[in-house]
Amino acid sequence: MSEFSSAWLRAALPLCLLGMLERGESYGYALLQQLSEAGLTSAKAATLYPALNRLEEEGAVEIRWSAGEGGPGRKYYSLTDAGRERLTIEYRAWQEFDAVVTSLAATGGTGETGEAHSR
Repeated sequence: MSEFSSAWLRAALPLCLLGMLERGESYGYALLQQLSEAGLTSAKAATLYPALNRLEEEGAVEIRWSAGEGGPGRKYYSLTDAGRERLTIEYRAWQEFDAVVTSLAATGGTGETGEAHSR
């Protein structure tokens, strides 16, 4: 799979995180692994943790600390009710955005299949 631009990743990461956390609470390293396994290999801790912190500041995510077994504690992230609502709204908006971009990019902006008309 090709690498996605860092701008695309930054734009999509909050929505991806909300969707991943809807499946259940998780911690940062596990989220990074899931992103990588899904094909977002350019996701790094320096991008992930600020995104999670912003989601927490915005009330979409809650954080809880858990003592580590034989190691350091872990910070677990879970979705709040506001986060679930945000996921629903933003996923619908993402689908609309994707449809527009796909339509424009696939048709060269003409709205028709095939090559763009020359003027």
